[in-house]
Amino acid sequence: MTTLTLIGKPGCHLCDDARAVIDAVLAERPHVRVDERSILDDPALAATYAEEIPVVLIDGRQHSYWHVDAARLSAALDAAATV
Repeated sequence: MTTLTLIGKPGCHLCDDARAVIDAVLAERPHVRVDERSILDDPALAATYAEEIPVVLIDGRQHSYWHVDAARLSAALDAAATV
């Protein structure tokens, strides 16, 4: 199973936009598990990603930050499913 992690924080409009794209892309990919994490709850995440949120990781590897492109995310998730 592929894991997609969305790192953001409450009240972040870019995070809300990313979540909407992710939800649309994942509607056709039941094999993807979503883990949403907030930089407000984890000092290590805040130190690493505070200036880049939202950040999307696929199986622990950074895929994108600030903006999530649906086509690029779809391709990356499909590739991850075949590994």
